[in-house]
Amino acid sequence: MLLHNRAHAATTLDDLNNSSGQSPTRKRSTFRNRFEAVLPKIVLSPTLIITLIFVYGFIAWTTVLSFTRSRAFANFHWAGLLQYGRVWEHPRWHVAIVNLGIYASLYVVLCMAIGLGLAILLDQRIRAEGGLRALFLYPMALSFIVTGTAWKWILNPGLGLTKLFHDWGWTSFQFDWIINDDMAIYTVVIAAVWQASGFVMAMFLAGLRGIDQEQIKAASIDGARMPSIYRRVIIPQLRPVFVSAFVILVHLAVKSYELVIALTGAGPGYSTELPSTFMYSFTFTRNELGMGAASAVMMLCTVAAIMVPYLYSEMRPRRKSGGH
Repeated sequence: MLLHNRAHAATTLDDLNNSSGQSPTRKRSTFRNRFEAVLPKIVLSPTLIITLIFVYGFIAWTTVLSFTRSRAFANFHWAGLLQYGRVWEHPRWHVAIVNLGIYASLYVVLCMAIGLGLAILLDQRIRAEGGLRALFLYPMALSFIVTGTAWKWILNPGLGLTKLFHDWGWTSFQFDWIINDDMAIYTVVIAAVWQASGFVMAMFLAGLRGIDQEQIKAASIDGARMPSIYRRVIIPQLRPVFVSAFVILVHLAVKSYELVIALTGAGPGYSTELPSTFMYSFTFTRNELGMGAASAVMMLCTVAAIMVPYLYSEMRPRRKSGGH
C-alpha cells in the first residue's frame, strides 16, 4: 500500500511539472536552437549596415547631388536635369563615350575570343597544363595600376619595344601608339585584354570540363570531326559562360579608371578619356560636383542596364522551380 501511494505521488508530481511548462533541459535546447538561428544574422549585421551606408547610401547621395546645383561644395538647390545637360554638352564627354564604345567592344570581343582559344587549348589535356593555367591567370592577380605601369614602360618609344628593336638594328621599327592621339586608346585595349584574357579562359575551361563527354563520343562515332563538334555540340552548351563573361567584362570596361590613369593619364590630351576619368576629373579637380555626380549616375545606369536583365534571367528559373 505504501509503495502504491509513493508511485501515485510521483505520477502526480510529473503531471504537475508537465502542466506547468517545459523541463529546464527542453528550455535550454529551445533557446540554443533560437540562438543558432539568429547568430548568422548577428554576425552579418555589421557588414550589411556598412554596405547599406557606404554603397547604397552613397549611391542615393550621388543621385541627389546630380539633380542639384552643387559645384565645389554640396548644396540642395534643385536644378532638375541641368547637370545632365551640361555633361552631354561638354566635348570631353563625347570623346569619353566614343572611346568607351571602342574600348568596351574590342575588350569584350578579344577577351572572349582569346579566352575561349586558350581554354580549348588547355582542354586537350596537354602537358604542363597546370603551369600554363597559372601563367595565363597570373595577369589577373596584378592590380590595374601595376598592369598600366608595366605596359607604359613596354610601349614607351624611348624605353620599351621600339628601343629594343632599334638596339637590335631594326631602326625602321616604330610603335608609338601610346603618344598618338588616334591610336592611344588601342594601347589601353592591349593592356586590358592581356590582363583579363586568362580570367575568361578559366571561366570557359570550367564550362568545357562540365560538358558531358558522352555527347562528344557519340558525335565522334557518327563521324563528326573536332571542329564540327566544337561548333555544333560544345560551344552551344557554353552559352551561360558567354553571358556571364560578357556581363563581367562590360562591367569592368565601364568602370575602368586605374588602368587608364596609370597607362596614359587619359592622354595624350583627352584622347583616352573614359566616363570614369571624366567623372573623377570634374568631381575632384575641377570642382564640378554636380556634373561629376551626373556622369557617375549615368555610368551606374549603364551597368544596371546590363546587370538587371542578367540577374533577372538567372533568378527566374530558380523562382519557377521553387514554386513547384
